[in-house]
Amino acid sequence: MSELQHPDARSFDQVAELYEQARPTYPDEAVDWLADQLRIGGRSTVLDLGAGTGKLTRALVRRAARVVAVEPGPEMLGQLRSAVPQAEAMLGAAEAIPLPDDAVDAVVCGQSFHWFRTDEALPEIRRVLRPDGGLGLIWNRRNPEDPVQKQITTLLEPFVPPGRAPVEAPVAALVERTFGETASHSVPFEEELDADALVSRIASTSFVAAAPEMRRRQLERALRALVSARGGRVLFRYVTQAFVTFSVA
Repeated sequence: MSELQHPDARSFDQVAELYEQARPTYPDEAVDWLADQLRIGGRSTVLDLGAGTGKLTRALVRRAARVVAVEPGPEMLGQLRSAVPQAEAMLGAAEAIPLPDDAVDAVVCGQSFHWFRTDEALPEIRRVLRPDGGLGLIWNRRNPEDPVQKQITTLLEPFVPPGRAPVEAPVAALVERTFGETASHSVPFEEELDADALVSRIASTSFVAAAPEMRRRQLERALRALVSARGGRVLFRYVTQAFVTFSVA
């Protein structure tokens, strides 16, 4: 496993293929909002930082002239290279970005900023940004108000490592603690999942992937029972939250 990764995030490399298959992309409305706020267009160079398997990258290559995707997990990066060959994929970390100064017009982070050591990452982000460049953050969050998601949250609570924030801790609080001025936008969306798809989606969660096999099998049985009780399919509801700031430390 890469030494560039946050220790708690290394389990993603164990499930990189599953992550690519099971995780959703981002709603066009949310990505369009990010691109508009950050002035991303046909002449822009954009850095997707902590890019994972390229769930956000594939949306960015349709909107920018050049997209550089930096990811610390070798297996995740391998999935990205296969899925989004148009992007320039690099192994690297937010705390040591493998780019020169003033290299990009915008930095975006999809489902990744909460893993960064911000006291090291923010100066690096500012270093690679060109003057007037901004930072965009986006997360697909499970909708905490949805009844199915409340059941899933209860099932996941025993898996959350000690000291970690609750499973559905609001990302807005993290952003507000880190930046003075932000613009924000939220978009709801949903997927219809059968039991196999729901099990795969939850298995791609970092702390579930890191759990012992016996506990993962117990969780799988509980998830399958949840789907069966609802007729064999469930609506898996999300809220996509996006933020933009030009106040990068």
